[in-house]
Amino acid sequence: MFVDKSLFFFTFGLIKMYAHSGKNGVHMHEMSVAQSIVQIVEEVLQEQNARKVLKVVVKVGELVAVVPESLQFCYRAITEGTELGNSELVIEPVPVRAQCLECGRDFSPEVPFLVCPHCRGGRVKLLQGQELQVSQLEVEE
Repeated sequence: MFVDKSLFFFTFGLIKMYAHSGKNGVHMHEMSVAQSIVQIVEEVLQEQNARKVLKVVVKVGELVAVVPESLQFCYRAITEGTELGNSELVIEPVPVRAQCLECGRDFSPEVPFLVCPHCRGGRVKLLQGQELQVSQLEVEE
């Protein structure tokens, strides 16, 4: 935890909700994600006796299939008129990185094809790009 004047910064865990949208479910996946973000923020506020959230930073991996604009829309809709209503949601994209299990090299694959560009091997281990994590909160004391 970093302390900077009257602001606290917290780092904490993964969002564990991975709901899928239906055929006509515009924003459904993002709505579930936004609800999970709000729940995590409310829990941390209560644990830390913090009063006002200024900023929520979320890391979203490229493979998670979250549309940033939809997540912003859903977050605003859920938080409007609440203590989180004036908070800023910052979405940090996390690109896909993989390691080839055949030649051992790290690379940035061409999604959705996870093929090593060096040896053309198809056995890869994902190193990043699947994150869906609230990584930081900026709150007022």
